[in-house]
Amino acid sequence: MDLLRSLPIGLYLEQPVTWLHRLDPRTKLLWLVSILVMPILANAQWRFVLVLLLMGLTLTAWIPWRVWRRQMGWLLLLSGLVMVLTWVLPDGLSVDQVPRLPTPEAMAALSDPPEALPQFPQPAAYHYVMVEMGPLQVTQRSLGLGIRIGTLLFTLIYGTNLFLLTTAAEEITVALEVLMRPLGWLRLPVTEIALTLTLALRFIPLVLEEVQNLIRSVQTRAIHWKKLGFRGAAQVWLMVAERLLANLLLRAEQIAAAMEVRGFTSANEHRVVWHQLQLRWRDGVAVVVLALLWWARYRWGSAL
Repeated sequence: MDLLRSLPIGLYLEQPVTWLHRLDPRTKLLWLVSILVMPILANAQWRFVLVLLLMGLTLTAWIPWRVWRRQMGWLLLLSGLVMVLTWVLPDGLSVDQVPRLPTPEAMAALSDPPEALPQFPQPAAYHYVMVEMGPLQVTQRSLGLGIRIGTLLFTLIYGTNLFLLTTAAEEITVALEVLMRPLGWLRLPVTEIALTLTLALRFIPLVLEEVQNLIRSVQTRAIHWKKLGFRGAAQVWLMVAERLLANLLLRAEQIAAAMEVRGFTSANEHRVVWHQLQLRWRDGVAVVVLALLWWARYRWGSAL
């Protein structure tokens, strides 16, 4: 089991260098924020368009199959499972339909029953219950809610992961620092925030590595879980979690000591230029395409 290869969440793909890698990080941040905001008050068709858009970006960038096949496959399976479960679960609305005509019991109780009323056709083809199979039923509300939850889950997770996959941590830090410079007028520590974000992104592979090593250490001991029972297994995993926390704190202390030994005492006094930002023609094309996408969202994707 290799978590660093089978689950590369938050890791940067250095090779091959795709056209997504060559875009300016500020442009990619603008695209990421737009993709995360577009599903708000959007119809079902537009939500599926965003899912197809993310899949199309992955395919056109020629990202290796080994990198994203497990991520996208498992994520599509999870999103589809959540969508189907939301469809068949109760929608929370208790709709009691009142018949237009009196019941036979009420008619029999009347001494002089009224004349039979003519049968009027249904004014519209709308039905609140769309599919009904025994105890399971799909309603209009559950259908819309399932589409919203499933597509939103895929868009949020995979959109962010695709951004981290094609953008180095240093590029993200420099782009955020440039975009947050106006906050410096409010005396906010913009440089310290950017440095903290860089260290946090660099710490993700260390966390995955520690989890992987602990899982392998448990597997090599050939523990008989059935003999331990629930209480014994819980104690073992509690010890593993405690050891994981201790190892992560030790790694963090080692990183802090290494920075202090090298004389890094303040982010403002030790400026490190990791990446040079430069807008090119491809960034202009990406911004124009994003503007057209927002126009299409306003024109055809609004749910209001």
